[in-house]
Amino acid sequence: MPRAVDGTRRKDRRKKILDRAKGYWGKRSKLFRTAKDQVMKSLRYAYRDRRNKKRDFRALWIARISAACRAEGMTYSRFMGGLIRANIVLNRKALSNLAIEDAAAFKALVEKSRQAVGA
Repeated sequence: MPRAVDGTRRKDRRKKILDRAKGYWGKRSKLFRTAKDQVMKSLRYAYRDRRNKKRDFRALWIARISAACRAEGMTYSRFMGGLIRANIVLNRKALSNLAIEDAAAFKALVEKSRQAVGA
C-alpha cells in the first residue's frame, strides 16, 4: 500500500494563498513563499485601511462643507457651532451632499446658523 502524503491538504492550502495573490506583480503572484508574505501584508493593510477609510471620508466631508461655507462668507467652525445652537442635527455626510447637490438649501442652513451665532 502506498504511503499517504499530505497531498490535497497541502495543495489546497497553497492554492488558497496563490489565488489570493492573483494580480500581484512578478514572483509575488507565482511563488508560494513570496506570495504568502505578500498576502499576509496585504491583509494587514486591508484591516488598517478599513478603519482609515472612515477617517478619510470624514476629512473629505469637512473639506467640502468648509469650502461651501467660505463661499457664503462663513467659516466651518462658526457654521457648525451655529447649527448646534439652532438645534439642527445633520451629520457631516448629509451636509456635504447638501452643499454639492442643493446649494439653495445649504445657503438656508448657513443663514440659520448665522442667525443662531448672531454674526
